[in-house]
Amino acid sequence: VQLQASGGGLVQPGGSLRLSCATSGRTFSRYVVGWFRQAPGKEREFVAALWRSGATYYADSKKGRFTISRDNAKNTVYLQMNSLKPEDTAVYYCAADQSIIMSAITSSQYYTHWGQGTQVTVSS
Repeated sequence: VQLQASGGGLVQPGGSLRLSCATSGRTFSRYVVGWFRQAPGKEREFVAALWRSGATYYADSKKGRFTISRDNAKNTVYLQMNSLKPEDTAVYYCAADQSIIMSAITSSQYYTHWGQGTQVTVSS
């Protein structure tokens, strides 16, 4: 499955962005979709994931600020990011996998398909 991430940009601290992860030709609801991010010089880290059932999972530091959701009709998964902080600056990637198990959803190594990444910069 091919993933296309978009929606990044420059935003001031406290602002919001909505990232999109779109696919074509596949039913996204059959996949677990995750968002990860990687800041310069840092490891790629888990942000949020959406289970096939629609259940959502977040890294502890993102709870309450980030929301992952899915539009089945558009085959698109979104990451709504509010109250952005400078430390949220990173390249954000969406990933998907059809076979991943619950205990592995926070681990990037278990996702088979990746989008190209979209840059988010939080700065005044």
